[in-house]
Amino acid sequence: MKIIDWYILKRYLMTFTVMLLLFVPIGIVIDVSEKVNKMMDKNAPIEEILQYYLDFTIYFANMLFPIFLFISIIWFTSKLANNTEIVAILSSGISFNRFLRPYFIGATMVCMMALFMAFYLVPKASAGYNDFRYKYLTSSEARESQNVYRQISQNEFIYVSSFSYSTKTGFNFMMEEMDGNKLKTKITAERIVWDPDNQSYILHNYVRRDVGIEGDKLEMESKKELSLDFDLDDLTPVVYAAETMQLKQLKNFIAKEQSRGSSNINIYLVVLYKKYSVPISAFILTIIAVSVSSMKRRGGMGVNLAIGIALAFIYVFFDKIFSVLGEASSIPPIIAVWIPNIVFAILGIYLLRNARR
Repeated sequence: MKIIDWYILKRYLMTFTVMLLLFVPIGIVIDVSEKVNKMMDKNAPIEEILQYYLDFTIYFANMLFPIFLFISIIWFTSKLANNTEIVAILSSGISFNRFLRPYFIGATMVCMMALFMAFYLVPKASAGYNDFRYKYLTSSEARESQNVYRQISQNEFIYVSSFSYSTKTGFNFMMEEMDGNKLKTKITAERIVWDPDNQSYILHNYVRRDVGIEGDKLEMESKKELSLDFDLDDLTPVVYAAETMQLKQLKNFIAKEQSRGSSNINIYLVVLYKKYSVPISAFILTIIAVSVSSMKRRGGMGVNLAIGIALAFIYVFFDKIFSVLGEASSIPPIIAVWIPNIVFAILGIYLLRNARR
């Protein structure tokens, strides 16, 4: 690379790093001010609090890195434009496409870092962050506990009207085994309790019905101990389960949940696809940021920063909206996750063509 490439690349990476070092502590301070009373009320140990904020740092930086990257590029590129450095570079015979090379090298480095974090670091941080949050900071349940329905194998289905993970107890339990479209066996119980000592389930007011051609066979007991082919996480996986898994583990988990007909499969797919889409956004946001800020404007850096911040928050807004649509609507998750990148890629190409003129 030439000296100019090193110069721009160094500014690219240093400004992005400074943005992270500036805004992440601000986020921590705001979070502490909002949650310190809850931590004190719940007597959260200092070791867990420190670990929480370490996880929070990784989680927060990963979640908002597109904004930090976008603003940092606009900041230092606007300074280059205001100092007429860009004019000097282009006047020396370097084309605008050639001028973009160090930006793309920087975007590649940031993308690789973001992919590594998404695949390996963020899942662990997400687990620690969410475990602490549900333990000390919120009263909502970390697990689905009402009207839980699961397909545990190709032909077996289970249902409980409510389930308490802390007591390992479910109510109005039902398990059905199908033979094609016909019911083969049905087990019901008013209450099902996990027995960790025997690694089995205890069913209260147990009823088993075997459907036969010549008549049904009934078995009824007030209490029955059974070894059933599902575990507690099959009944009530944590709502943030997908966020805590590394790439291979997540793919296996999704395949398992798809075979069971999980109602949360779109949520898990959105998490998977965003592991790729968010890092790739580094290239798109780099193009837009350079296109917006490479021209010297009458209002100076303030105008560029205002435009940049507005576009960054619009991108995040789009990302959140379409993630929710991917989780809860008929839009395929892969399309919903990539729509913000596609829309902003088109915008980036348009702005880049105008910037070259």
